[in-house]
Amino acid sequence: MEFTVNPNGSLVPGAPGAKKDSQSPALEDDIVYPDTPPVAAEGDLIKESNTANFMADVIEASSAVPVIVDFWAEWCGPCKTLGPALEKQVKAAAGLVKLVKINVDENKDLAGQMQIQSIPAVYAFKGGQPVDGFAGAIPESQIKAFIGKLTKGLESPLDSLLDQAQAALDAGDAATAGAIFAKVQTQDQENERAIAGMIRVALALGEADRAKQMIEALTPVLLAKPDIAAAVAQLDLSQQSEESGDVEELKAKLGQDENDHQARFDLAIALYGHGRNEEAIDELLDLFKRAPKWEDEAARTQLVKIFEALGSADPLVVSGRKRLSTMLFS
Repeated sequence: MEFTVNPNGSLVPGAPGAKKDSQSPALEDDIVYPDTPPVAAEGDLIKESNTANFMADVIEASSAVPVIVDFWAEWCGPCKTLGPALEKQVKAAAGLVKLVKINVDENKDLAGQMQIQSIPAVYAFKGGQPVDGFAGAIPESQIKAFIGKLTKGLESPLDSLLDQAQAALDAGDAATAGAIFAKVQTQDQENERAIAGMIRVALALGEADRAKQMIEALTPVLLAKPDIAAAVAQLDLSQQSEESGDVEELKAKLGQDENDHQARFDLAIALYGHGRNEEAIDELLDLFKRAPKWEDEAARTQLVKIFEALGSADPLVVSGRKRLSTMLFS
């Protein structure tokens, strides 16, 4: 299964110009998403409003879902930072909240009624009443927490879809996973879990070149995101494992000389390529214990790469990091 990289960096299933036929793997139109709430269209989530429409757009609308009101102005520097971050998190919430933007210069009476003294100023409404708010530009993590408090921790439809996609990928159904990850990207093009998922889908389908193309299309900011960095590390390890050699032959080499560091290093890479992650980590830890400085600390560097690819919550990573720390600081 192929994926097309759009000019904006988003990824969709299928080769450029390809038409879907009855023999093609399942694409997003074929997928059934059980127990998943509909994802709201972007135009329904974010809108500009004014004094005349404030009652309908905010007070009345907040009876259905929380409405966040962003008071801003064209001349306000911090507003230009906060606004896009707010919009991103509201889109990610996918219908659990809405965002209404009010230009204070064009709606001075309303700003006065709301006692806006400085901008950006943000208020959250539920059931027709203001229930929370903040002033000034705050980090994206705090915006996410602000929305989470409003929604009482409810999982957004996008998060539900992402969980379904990951479950499909874990079960070996890469085509279905790719279609769902692509569906998420139509709603949130820079969703790091979706982008990382698309890279992993390409790897699962044996399309390393496609995975490289996806990675090359990403901005440095996206490449630094943990999920995406982990997918990139997985690609690097996959390519290394293809060149590492046969597991049994490498074991035979070590049987002849247990201090053959290159053989032990290559064995770890080969084991990882066969999904034998615990054995790979054990061999690298053994190598680090024997020769911590070998090849500019190659064993430690490779361990970190594997830890990144597997994810910090993996029990093997938790255990491996503890063992590595013990060696580093003993």
